[in-house]
Amino acid sequence: MKVSVIGASGKVGSASAFCLAEENSVEELVLFSRKKSLNRTIGESMDMYDALAAKDVHVDIKSTCNMEDVSDSDVVVLTSGMARKPGMSRLDLAIPNARVISGYAQAISKYAPESIMLVVTNPVDVMTHVALEASEMDKNKVLGLGNHLDSLRLKTFIARHFNINVSEVRSRVIGEHGENMVPLISSTSIGGILLKYFSNYDTFDIQRMVDRVKNAGTEVINRKGATEYGPAFAISNIVTTILNNEKRILTVSAYLDGEIEDIEGVCLGVPAKIGRSGIEEIISIKMDENETEAFIKAADVVKNFTQEVLRSM
Repeated sequence: MKVSVIGASGKVGSASAFCLAEENSVEELVLFSRKKSLNRTIGESMDMYDALAAKDVHVDIKSTCNMEDVSDSDVVVLTSGMARKPGMSRLDLAIPNARVISGYAQAISKYAPESIMLVVTNPVDVMTHVALEASEMDKNKVLGLGNHLDSLRLKTFIARHFNINVSEVRSRVIGEHGENMVPLISSTSIGGILLKYFSNYDTFDIQRMVDRVKNAGTEVINRKGATEYGPAFAISNIVTTILNNEKRILTVSAYLDGEIEDIEGVCLGVPAKIGRSGIEEIISIKMDENETEAFIKAADVVKNFTQEVLRSM
């Protein structure tokens, strides 16, 4: 299996590339960067080879600035773009990133038209929509990281609060990857038992937990300068699920066409069955009244913002 990482010289790009290099399902890994960053990605590949040798793992790694080398990729991970800086509005970030993503999406559809495209660049729901339109690929073949990482963060916080192994927690965040994310607390369970039936549920401050998830990335950035390991492993989760045709239900950013609450024409974080063909099915779900209201609001906000970005490109 061949995986290409666009933007491999960046923090998230290089970290996710290393995670993918360790996976037995990846045989060929392409690290793509702009020409001025090529020397860095060559250094990254050298460093990776040393680490992989210690684990007796073999994968062919190619550093390149030539899009033709992405040809025949099974999955292309798109991480290019600028990070949000202090004082920047969401629109300040979204417009230049949309131009970058649009150009790369068109190139991917040209050189790797049969690939699955995973968009990571923020604001990810908007960028997933931009990539879908620019590439003109099938909607099942273009997906975004969405709320997968948010869902993992929520699971971790719940496990810590209830002092339980994180593998026992089943929870999910949907909606926008941002301020309008929607945690599905009504269906969250531990060991198959709904959260509300636990005796210490009364001490569980839901709003505080949601705020922690919303601000988790910002807190990491403020403390160490960038998020790396969390996004990298979340990306690896999705890519390996595709390559191994695992049919797992993950919360990714996907183009909605009426599957949930009749919402359409927007990319949003939703539970989807992921396999070798990308998004095989968007899972239609029932939510409580508050969750439904919040999800509809998220759809409106993201849809309006997406249209504003598309008009400004």
